[in-house]
This record gives sequence, structure tokens and C-alpha cells, in this order.
Amino acid sequence: LISLCVLISRCDSSMPPPVVSGAGAVGPRLNNDRLYKFSYTTEVLVDRAKGSKDGSAGYRISSDVDVNLVWRDPSSKDDQLIQLVISNVKIKNVAPRSAKKNIFQGATTQSLLGEKKLAALERPFMVHLKNGKVSSFYCYKAEPASIKNLKRGVASLLQVQCRSGKVIENDVSGRCTVEYKAAQGQVTRTKALETCKTAETGFTTYIQVLGVSGESSSVTVFTLEDGFIKSAIAKETHILAVNARRTTAAKIVSRQSLTLVAIEAGPFEAAGKNVASVVKSLDEKLFAVGVAAEKVKSQCKGCQSLFEHWQAVQKQFEPDSLSKAIAPRSFLALIQSIRKAYKDEILQVLKRSSKTALPQVVDAVTSSQTPDSLDAMLQFLNFADPKGMVLQERFLYACGFASHPNERMLQALDISKGKIGSKDIKESVVIIMGAIVHKLCQKGGCELPTVVEVKKMILEGPDSTQVESDIQMYLLALKNSLLPEAIPLFSKYAESEVGAYCTISLTALQRYDVALITDEVKQTVNRVYHQNRRVYEKNVRAAAADVIFSSNPSYMEVKNVLLSIGNLPKELNKYMLSKVKDILHFEMPASKILRQAMKDMISHNYDRFSKVGSSSAFSGFMARTADATTTYSLDILYSGSGVLRRSNMNIYGASNGALLHGLQVAIEAQGMESLIAAKPDEGEEDLESFAGMSALLFDVQLRPVTFFKGYSDLMSKMFSMSGEPMNVVKGLILLTDHSQVIQLQSGLKANAEFQGGLAIDISGGMEVSLWYRESKTSVNNRGAMVVTGNVTVDMDFVRTGMEVSFETEASLDFITTVQFSEYPFLVCMAKTNCSLVNSTLYFHESLTKYESLPSGKSYVSRRGHKQLLPGSEFPLHQENSNMCKRVFDSDWYGIRLFF
Repeated sequence: LISLCVLISRCDSSMPPPVVSGAGAVGPRLNNDRLYKFSYTTEVLVDRAKGSKDGSAGYRISSDVDVNLVWRDPSSKDDQLIQLVISNVKIKNVAPRSAKKNIFQGATTQSLLGEKKLAALERPFMVHLKNGKVSSFYCYKAEPASIKNLKRGVASLLQVQCRSGKVIENDVSGRCTVEYKAAQGQVTRTKALETCKTAETGFTTYIQVLGVSGESSSVTVFTLEDGFIKSAIAKETHILAVNARRTTAAKIVSRQSLTLVAIEAGPFEAAGKNVASVVKSLDEKLFAVGVAAEKVKSQCKGCQSLFEHWQAVQKQFEPDSLSKAIAPRSFLALIQSIRKAYKDEILQVLKRSSKTALPQVVDAVTSSQTPDSLDAMLQFLNFADPKGMVLQERFLYACGFASHPNERMLQALDISKGKIGSKDIKESVVIIMGAIVHKLCQKGGCELPTVVEVKKMILEGPDSTQVESDIQMYLLALKNSLLPEAIPLFSKYAESEVGAYCTISLTALQRYDVALITDEVKQTVNRVYHQNRRVYEKNVRAAAADVIFSSNPSYMEVKNVLLSIGNLPKELNKYMLSKVKDILHFEMPASKILRQAMKDMISHNYDRFSKVGSSSAFSGFMARTADATTTYSLDILYSGSGVLRRSNMNIYGASNGALLHGLQVAIEAQGMESLIAAKPDEGEEDLESFAGMSALLFDVQLRPVTFFKGYSDLMSKMFSMSGEPMNVVKGLILLTDHSQVIQLQSGLKANAEFQGGLAIDISGGMEVSLWYRESKTSVNNRGAMVVTGNVTVDMDFVRTGMEVSFETEASLDFITTVQFSEYPFLVCMAKTNCSLVNSTLYFHESLTKYESLPSGKSYVSRRGHKQLLPGSEFPLHQENSNMCKRVFDSDWYGIRLFF
């Protein structure tokens, strides 16, 4: 039986693939002195993903096509030169529409195309068909590119092979992998569009959660009769959707139909040795122009210049508008204008902008990411002048958030080739260079000369200096770069005597893929947490614990952490208990091994898990949809005296298996015990008074901000502050940036542009009342976001397209209050109630479809809806709620001071 099965399988494998009619024919064959008359239609539709044909925008082109054999190689019947003639061209709507809404009403084909283009379209052209493949395409060189592409689209329906199998073909879509399936009298051609290589390429954002994904298909069904094509029906579909909200999507559908109507007597074959000589003898003006589509340059008549556009929207770039959706919408529109502008035009806008709007203009110009916009910024900014720090830092942050940076942008930031007047700017330059290195490495550019040079600089940086701020600068740059080569360096500095080095290194290790965290690195982190070699600050040990739990810990690692609880400083005890409970409650990856370790009563008992304190760790969901999930976490660690040691708020976004660290705002304070005559904790006796804030935004670590450093600086700022919170991040950020050229098999071309913009304002501060011994730390987040998707099919004689968009405005605040006028201290994290607070959410979604002619005649369809959603409160642990009730019973007295 086994032998029989083997024999059968061998017989099956030796059988030739199915063949469709025509004995020995590889592709379609034309007969001599015959004229094949076809009817041809092609249509294109654009709509939302689930839209119907009747509601779509688009148009249909129909015509007659005459095909005849011009020449055949005597030695090969499948080597043919074919002539095609298009006639009786008509252009109209795809779906029935009233005369008022029909832009083609009363228009003739000549009035739409113009006399020259119509004549070019109806001019004969030739195709060299060899073994069923279009080998060469002949037409007049001077013909418009759009007309030649339409002709190529017709020729694509003559390309077919009669045997099943996969091949690589060239046609109007580019060089693509194609699969043929042959059956009796029918061949199905499926084109793998994702494999098509074309001259025109686009770009997309690196962050998958904020990116755009697409689905595409192209199927052509050929019916063959007597060795030639009786009909060819093609359908091509492209769907593009925003990953985080897949209802924000667009669909492009292209159809072609070529149907044989009649066969008549036609011209005889021409004499000649080869294709080239035959073509030249028939028409000297015909040239081989290539099978792939040519680039069509769209001309914008009556469009605004960049400066005119800026004058119309400049009010929306003022600081007061940054919390409104109009700001990011204007920001995205200005980017599109800047990408079409030259350097001098961009400089004119920069120089004519008001001082208050200029930082936002810098955001837009830098986010455009064109050679001209980068040159304009480098000429406009003077990095040697410390007074221009605000604009310089906005430029650097925009570079860090760049959706598709290139090597030239990294070269522009190379600090070794220019003087920088501000030390803060020098630090930002190096830190942002690390972020750009990471993005370039993501797309395979790790071996670019400039990338190699910058990698060498930041990897060698920490060991090349003794200056504390410079070492921190290089460590933060490495944290942004996420270079695997930096892991040993972070492991080394995690055991440093300087707490800041330890914290940066440990938080950096937490960002790496778990697979890169080796056993040696885990041993280092465990030594830090358990203080095997030296005493560490509490916030360093807390950071080490976070790394342990997030790095696929072993049973013994988890058990040792549990055994340490009860022997830690009071507040660290409470923090670790909250962290363990949070991991279990939120079902984090370490929860399974934690539950196993907690079955041991020695590590899990009342004595360990009944420790009290004010520190906490809590995570929760902000939003859950079918497309994305947003979570938040808030970790608070206090010193033994009740003063804030570390506050860390995180917001994560997840979509389709990808994770984005959207926001991290960390406030750290140390050496504050002297202000309240309290005793410092072990290992923190000699710490200098310090308070500061650092932010990580969309996976990019920003330069930390210092509130004060040292007692004298503290006293100075107390009497010089205006009472306003200190700004951490403020500006406009390009989140989603996707540009794609979709060359359709019909010869038509679609352009897809998806962009998302965010206007953001993050500030934080610390209020201290020395008289009544009370402190408050606050983090205030304000933002507005707009995401737009534009799909256009522009053939210079008619334009159709759609825009789908949504916009929202929101805020998120939290305040931590500590009353230390008596023991035990009262600690409350709240806004008005005992929770994080998200105020009323404004949401607007819209869909616009349009068709237009160069004459100005147009059709526009708009739909949309607006909503005001009630604010949300994101709860924290119950102990915090109990504490807040006691805190809010008393009023604040004394002087409020912001640092």
C-alpha cells in the first residue's frame, strides 16, 4: 500500500500543469488578416471601506478597441507584434446621478480631454507580445503620460499565459509576482500587489500603532476561444485604514472589461526580420517607451502659494489655539503646502511669523521633512545664540518625532561640526540623535556612514567624560537609540554610585525586547534590587524591581523579591506590595509566575502583605475598542518622611500586537527632608536638594527639566517664580504620516495620504507651603488630535477622491497632595475626586467625496457627526480614596509656589 501511494505521488508530480486550448500555445495567438473588434471599459471608484457602488465617487471610461496582427516571427508563433486602436471614447459617471450632481452632464469627450489628448488616445500603438507577455510597448514619445498609461492599461489585458504557475511579470503596475490558474477555456491571473516594484515609492510612519495598514487584491479572469481572448474581466481593490481606528479607512476599486464583439477581415502581416525594423518601417515616430507606468505631473491651477496659505491660517498657530482641533488640522494642511515649496518660500514664512506663532511654525516646517524645509530651518536657526533656545529645542523635538528621517537629518544634527551656545541644547541634540539612529536602524540604515559615526560617539560617550550631566546626556541618547550594543553599558551603569545613572540605565533596560535581556543582565538587576554590593536609593531599587518583573522572571527571582518584602524601608515595602497586587490585578505577563511563587506561605503571608504606607502602584484601562487598547499606570514612591520621592505616570497604546509608549511623565525629588526637619532614609543622607521632571513622548525620551537643584536654588526660585506651572512639552507633533502611490492596472493612478497631528501641552509643577508643611505636585495634559485620510485619482482631465477624518479634544490631570504638618503624613492623588480625571471629550468624524473638472465644475458630498462625550475618572487604589477624604476636609493656607 505504501509503495502504491509513493508511485501515485510520483505520477502526480510528473504530470504537466493544466493547459488551456491551442496545442502547444504559451499565450494568446492572433490570426493573420483578421481584425478583432473589442468593447473596453475601465472605471475607478473611491469610498469608505464598506461603501456601495452607488454612493461612490468616480468615473467610467468606455471605448472600442481594434486589435490586429502586424508581424509574427516565422520561427515562433508566440512572438507577435500587435497593433491596437482606441476609438469612440466616452467618459461618464459610474453610478446614475441627477443632472445637477453630474459633472459630465452636457460635456463631450473632446471638451473633457481636449483635442490634442483625444487625438493622442485614438492614435494607433503597438505591443510586442512574446510568449504571452508584453515585451515592448510602442507609441509616440510626445504623448502625455496620462494617455500613454491608459494605453498601457488596455495592453495589460492582452498579457496572459495558458499554463498554470507563478511568474514575475512587467506591466503598467510595475514588476510583480503573478500566479496563473488554468482551467478548461479559462485562465485566472492573480497579481500579488504587495510584491510590485515601481519607480514611485512612498513612506510611512515607524510606529505601527499610529500607522496605516492596507489590504489589496488584483484578479483578472480570461476566457479564451480558438487560441485568443474572448473576454478579460479584471477587478482591483485597495483598502487603507488607520490601525488605531480602522473605521477611518478608504477603499479604491478599479475594474476593467475587454469583450470581443466581432472578428472581421483585416490587414495582412508586414514583412520584416525583427520587431524593431517592422515598427520603423510602419511609423518612424513610434518608439519603445517601456511597459511600466510613467509619472504623471499634476498641475494645480489657481492654488495658493505657501505664504498665501500661511496668511490664511496663521491665527490657528497662536498658543491659545493649541488645545483646539483647528490647530492640528491647520498644521497638517500647512505641512502639505510646505512639502511643495522651495527653501526661499519657507524662509519667508519663518521670517514673517509672529513671535508667539513662530514655535508652531518651526514644528510644521521641520515635520515636513523635505530637503528644502531642512535647509530653511538650518539657515534660520543660529545654534550659537543661546537666546534662541526655545526655537532650537522645538526644531530638535520635531526631528525626534520625525516619521521618516533620513541620513541627512542626522548629519544636520552632528554637534561636532558646529558651535552650540546653550548647554541644554547640546544635551537635546545628542539625546535626539539617539532617537533618529533608532528610526534609521529600524528601516535597515544602521550601516549608513553617519549612523555608524553617531553610534560610535554615543556608545563611547559615557566612559569618555567625568562630567555628570554629560554622562546622563549620553545615557539618555542610548536609551532612545535602543541599540543592542548598549545593553552591557546600561548593565554597567545600573550599578553606579550615582543614582541618576542607575535610574536611566534601569528604565532603558525595561524598554528592550525581553529576548535581549541576558542572564548576566538579570543578575546585575537583581544585585541592584537586593543591594548585594552596595546601598542604593529607594527609587533605584524600585526601578530595578520593574525590570525584574518585566523581563520574564524565573520562579526564584520572583520568590526572592517576595521574600525581601518586610525587610525593605517602610515606603518601599508598601510600593512593592502595591506593585505585586497591580501585576496580579492587571494580569501582566509576570502574574502567572507570581501566583506560583505566592503558593509558598513563607513568601506570601500576613506579616509581609500587611505593611502600611503611602506609596502605591496602580494600572487601569483608559479605553478599549476592537482596534486599540489604551492603558495607564501611576506609580508613587515616597520617602520615609512622607515627601514625594518619585511619581511616574505612563500611558500605553496597543493595536494589532504592537505597543506604543505614548506618554511618560516622571517627577523626582530628593533631599527635601531638611525642609521639614525629618530624617533621611538609608543611603540618601547626603543627597542634594533636587526636584525635576522628565518626559517620554511617543517612544522618544526628551531632555529632563530641573525645577531646582540645591538649597540656594530652591530659595531663589521660591521668591522669583510667577506662580505658573513649568512647561515640559508644548507644540505640534506629526503622529501619522503615510504617503502611497497606487498604480492601478487600468493605467489610472491613485495617491493616498494619511496624516495625524497632535497639539499637546504638558506642564507640571510643585507647590510648597513651608508654613503649613504641605506640598503638591501636578501634571497637566492638554491636547487635540486630528487624523485625515485623503485618496485622489487625478488624471489631469478629471479628478475624483475622498477625505475621511476624525478629530478630538481632551485633557488629563492629576495632583498629588502631601500634608506633613503631623505624623502620619496624609497623601492624596486626585484632581477633584480620588482619581485621574479626563474632562469632557469632543469628537467629530467626517467623510467627504468629490469629483471635479479643470473647468471648475464639481460635485461634493459631505457627511459627519459630532459628539460631546462625558469626562471619565480613572480610579486608583482604595487607600488613596480614604486618604483623599481626610485631606479635602482641610483647606490650604500659606504661600503657593511653583517651581
